[in-house]
Amino acid sequence: MKRAMKGLLRASKFTPACEFCAYGKSAPDGSSVLCSVRGVMRRQSLCKKYTYDPLKRKPARAPLLPEYDPEMFAL
Repeated sequence: MKRAMKGLLRASKFTPACEFCAYGKSAPDGSSVLCSVRGVMRRQSLCKKYTYDPLKRKPARAPLLPEYDPEMFAL
């Protein structure tokens, strides 16, 4: 089960980066990451200590639902 979940998390198309690492924390300026291992890093950089943290991903917004007329559901 654990192996299947790991595959699902990695299945989405994204590039590993420091902004998704468990060791990184977003800096106040928003353009860099404060890493507890390497110090200040760029958001898109990567090091060998990279550990993916799925809770740092921001999900895509849900699409807006279309408006329906009541006439469409009338019999």
